[in-house]
Amino acid sequence: MKSSTLGSILLSLAAAIWGSMYVVSKIVLRTIPPLTLVWMRYVIALAILLGIMSGARISWRLDRRDFGRVLQIGLIGYVVSIAAQFIGTKLATAQLGSLITASTPAFMILFAYVILRERINTSKLIALCLAAMGVLLIVGLGHQAGSVRLGEVILGIAAVSWAWMSVLVKTVPQRYSILTVTFYSMLVATALMTPIAFWQMGIHRMLTVFTQEPRLDGYVLYLGVVATAAAFFMWNAGLQRVQAGVAGFYLFFQPVVGGVLGWLLLNEHFTWSLGLGAAVIVLAVVLALKGGGGRAQTKPHGSTD
Repeated sequence: MKSSTLGSILLSLAAAIWGSMYVVSKIVLRTIPPLTLVWMRYVIALAILLGIMSGARISWRLDRRDFGRVLQIGLIGYVVSIAAQFIGTKLATAQLGSLITASTPAFMILFAYVILRERINTSKLIALCLAAMGVLLIVGLGHQAGSVRLGEVILGIAAVSWAWMSVLVKTVPQRYSILTVTFYSMLVATALMTPIAFWQMGIHRMLTVFTQEPRLDGYVLYLGVVATAAAFFMWNAGLQRVQAGVAGFYLFFQPVVGGVLGWLLLNEHFTWSLGLGAAVIVLAVVLALKGGGGRAQTKPHGSTD
């Protein structure tokens, strides 16, 4: 199999898994609070990454001067963005979660200009406007309940903060392994979220929930092992075989899978504003990829959710 073909398969699988993650998390969030679920996901993924790094003898070394960057990545990407993603999904729908956060690649253009001084050409500027319009179509039209509308706003925060984090990753020296940066960033986030998780739920209630509802074990393991550790690995492995600018296109498998599964499993409905907003976001990101080339897209070490 050609390297580029394998890369395409890996990227498609990773994006599809992240699309299914919204549906799975929507089910689990009926019982487990959002921030506690994020914490559980990270604890499981850290254990997997620890085993992989130990088995592959990947260096754990991280210079002190680079720890600040990793701290920002963990705080902005793994705490703010992922927490907002789960909270927004709980308040809104799985479809909205996957669609709104699909605007992330276009917002990366703005942060690439601010942080990396990458030039914004006409195609990028049009893409930014279209992405904003697509999100407004999804969020601003219709007569959603107050909690759903709040969820849409929070999902928008998740998309913007993940874009910010993805560009920050470009400032980390390339001498470090992707897994090393991902592990330490996730470790920072887990440490910061531990007090919140225990405040939200507590060990006793966690054990009680999993004892009374054993079906949740599989869902939580799926989120930690498949949607976090495995999907991160497949995405990063795919990036090594496909140009970074082209790789962003595969993120569109995420809203497609999320929307279809939300319709099939959660009885969520498509509306004209949802479909039109999704189409505009797709157009925006495709335009951004074509107009910006490989340099417009960053290579996120743990890209999503």
